Amino acid sequence: MKNIPYIDLHCHLDGSITLDIARKLAELQNIELPADDAELESKLSVPESCESLNEFLECFALPCSLMQTKEGITESVRLVQEKNKEQGVAYLELRFAPQKHCDKGLTQTQVIEAALAGLKMCDLHTNLILCLMRDKGNEKENMETIELAMKYLVKDGGVVAVDLAGAEALFHTDQFAEPFKKAKEYGIPFTIHAGEADGAKSVRDALDYGAVRIGHGVRTKEDPALLEYVIKNKIPLEMCPNSNRQTKSVDDMTKYPIREYLAKGVKVTVCTDDPAICRTTIAKEFEYLEKKFGITAAEKKNMLLNAAEAAFTDEATKASLKKAIESAF
Repeated sequence: MKNIPYIDLHCHLDGSITLDIARKLAELQNIELPADDAELESKLSVPESCESLNEFLECFALPCSLMQTKEGITESVRLVQEKNKEQGVAYLELRFAPQKHCDKGLTQTQVIEAALAGLKMCDLHTNLILCLMRDKGNEKENMETIELAMKYLVKDGGVVAVDLAGAEALFHTDQFAEPFKKAKEYGIPFTIHAGEADGAKSVRDALDYGAVRIGHGVRTKEDPALLEYVIKNKIPLEMCPNSNRQTKSVDDMTKYPIREYLAKGVKVTVCTDDPAICRTTIAKEFEYLEKKFGITAAEKKNMLLNAAEAAFTDEATKASLKKAIESAF
């Protein structure tokens, strides 16, 4: 096999801030960080003994604090792209919530423009997904994100879609009808985190809104009729094995449904979710699946082709990615 052109469709910007990137961002902005690498690492990533989603979510605080200026956001986008390029990624979709980067006075517009500036500083083929947040009292911010997604929406080379992220089990998907009604009206493509911390109903709600992809979707199988719908309608699932293992979305990884989904024809894609927090890369995700579940080269190729087809990009890019994948295998 030649070098694999990896595709990562589900990668959070704030979950991609590795120790070396954190130190560069801190130096740029004169922010003091723990001098000890082990201490800093413990704030940026979870240990193998991670016990819960709450412990996992604590790791977002520090990286977010490093991305509250235009310079911090631009440089983080550039550095995360460079790291992915080094790791063999050929196409990347980075997602972030503009409203989470306004603590020091930036507007969502300024946040998005800073991210777009960073996008242009690396030649890795990367697109941006803007996240709405599951929270209370942020309806205005979520609607603003939709409006700005419409303003900046392109087919490729910038903002290409929106998403809904956050505490899924606390703020259920069925509470966010209004912003996605507007997104559908505007013709903005969207994926939604669902079927991770919450059950199959969250996946059904996301699809009812008009989601064309599902972030995670690991619990889709809890509703057999829904699983059949996902198969029939070729809904891609952005599966993130090590993240699901660490957040305890799946109690027993021997029962992780990726083999079942592949056998039934689900459009499975493999993603990192939060590579720095999970201490992973897209190549490591596939290695894990190969060792744990015996995923074959043919299945790996199939999942990469699924990702190329599911990407929020233009048809020419999809065709180019598929050609590169075919050539690699």
